[in-house]
Amino acid sequence: MIPRLQERYQNEILAALQESLEIKNPNAVPRLTKIVVNMGVGTAIQEKKHMEESVDAMSQITGQKPLVTLARKSIAGFRLREGMPIGVKVTLRRQRMYEFLDRLISLALPRVRDFRGVSRTAFDGNGNYSLGLSEQLVFPELNPDKFIRVQGMNITFVTNTSSNDHARELLTMFGMPFKSDDSTAAA
Repeated sequence: MIPRLQERYQNEILAALQESLEIKNPNAVPRLTKIVVNMGVGTAIQEKKHMEESVDAMSQITGQKPLVTLARKSIAGFRLREGMPIGVKVTLRRQRMYEFLDRLISLALPRVRDFRGVSRTAFDGNGNYSLGLSEQLVFPELNPDKFIRVQGMNITFVTNTSSNDHARELLTMFGMPFKSDDSTAAA
């Protein structure tokens, strides 16, 4: 079964991007390569249970088992030793990537409190976009009774283009709710 956004990309977005960006070769059209979801769990240093909760939450949100990231250096001020678990991350590709993007855009982002759109300028100069969520409970897969502790996450969209404008156009066609330019014109 092909995810809804992947089918839409192949049938509509690809041709529209090729026309609007004036690209002759269909293989040169910007596409989403992967989505990386990262959750830093600094409190896992004192409380080991927090890491297990984060692994469980991340696997429910993304649909695949997360990789536990370890500290690379020891930092005495944070009571951190090299090799201690301090975060979890998942790299989504292909169908799972499109499923996650669909759920993020249509379900999770509208549930963010006082949501006015995501920043238009959070690109890294190489066509990759990053956004942060302050709490994971915006995803409907998580039971709020089980996950009481508020935990944020970072989501990075990696594209095959090196142009921020082309990547912004791609994400806009996917339906990413960017903030409108009206606020910058009025200021």
